[in-house]
Amino acid sequence: MKPLSWLSIARLGLVQMALGSVVVLTTATMNRVMVVELALPAILPGLLVSLYYGTQFLRPRFGHGADQGGRRTPWIIGGIALLAAGAVGAALSVGLMERSAGAGIAAAVPSFLLIGLGIGSAGTNLLALLASRVSEGRQAPAGSLVWIMMIFGLAVTGITAGILLDPYTHSRLVAVTLGVCAVALALACIGVWGQEGVAAGPAKPRHQAAFRDVTRELWRDPRVRVFTVFVFASMLAYNLQDLILEPFAGHVFGLTVGESTQLGGMHHAGALAGMLIVLLSGTLLARWVTVPIRVWIVGGCVLSGLSLIGLAWGGARAPDWPLAGNIFTLGLANGTFAVAAIGAMMSLAREGGDGREGVRMGLFGAAQAIAFGAGSFIGTAMVDIMRWLTQADATAYGAVFTFEGFVFLIAAGLAMRLTAPGPENRNQTAMMPGE
Repeated sequence: MKPLSWLSIARLGLVQMALGSVVVLTTATMNRVMVVELALPAILPGLLVSLYYGTQFLRPRFGHGADQGGRRTPWIIGGIALLAAGAVGAALSVGLMERSAGAGIAAAVPSFLLIGLGIGSAGTNLLALLASRVSEGRQAPAGSLVWIMMIFGLAVTGITAGILLDPYTHSRLVAVTLGVCAVALALACIGVWGQEGVAAGPAKPRHQAAFRDVTRELWRDPRVRVFTVFVFASMLAYNLQDLILEPFAGHVFGLTVGESTQLGGMHHAGALAGMLIVLLSGTLLARWVTVPIRVWIVGGCVLSGLSLIGLAWGGARAPDWPLAGNIFTLGLANGTFAVAAIGAMMSLAREGGDGREGVRMGLFGAAQAIAFGAGSFIGTAMVDIMRWLTQADATAYGAVFTFEGFVFLIAAGLAMRLTAPGPENRNQTAMMPGE
């Protein structure tokens, strides 16, 4: 099968852009409307988003279904359609909440479940398709490209929707959501059109084994098991600081809302820079120097851990600590390791040529999504507990950042254990794909 060209990879990135465009409306815009315009408790959108995370254990099942059928395009397009239906339902439920909070919440629950199911189906099989079609050595830069496109989708949708929603009305929210979903579905169709059929031939079933048997067999593989644990540990550490970084800047450094928001932008800018570095190293600079995936992953985890420990150290020295530089460095390390880890996932997902890329990627994706959901809750809960115990903001946040830093260092240690597959170490404890 002919590997995907960069143009084809970019086209598949349109699917990731579509996912990000719809998700930003549900996690940012609708979240704000519920809390600010409707004056509902902040825990409500938090619980609704947790429903999305709660569906992510089904990712291996979505991947297995596509593995059996031999086609991923229907699962991707169907997933985007489910996501769009859920987003429109969520927008309608927000309007209903103004009339009856109970009825609106009841309508929002199935809508957010659809959002989670759609993302799980489309996201898992998009990465599985990339895993099976991206050539060896391109996994990390390919991961960078599709994630950069997702961030672009987030940014464009956020800015455009923000303009169209003023002055705010519930009908405007529904109309904007319908428009974004229509564009997302069109982008997804353009992204996957012809990507499988031309090269892969007609669809045919490839696996008839039961899902439980397949997952049990994969979990017995120590390489898959250790890599799944690594994904969970690293992504847990990645997301632990997500909801506490800006409150830390306000409580410890005394920054205003605008200043802390800009600080969050520094973190995203650093992450984007890290992704671009990995992309450039695998494309324009590849003829002069080749950096193995292991270096990006281990280096990114170590630098992330040290940056978080630096935040803990700097909190005790506020306001003299160079906070912006520290945050940018953290973002740079986060972006570098994250897209390299995605590349490693793609490489390991297609290992063996057994046609089980979907269930493998589903297993890794479930570990990542569950870690994200757990990270948001654990990070905020730890800060509340530590603030209550210590009565000192710098100490409380510092303890949590230090914990996060050590989790990243543990993840780096797991990555160091991952060794290249080969006849002599096929049954060893772990592996590093793509080297």
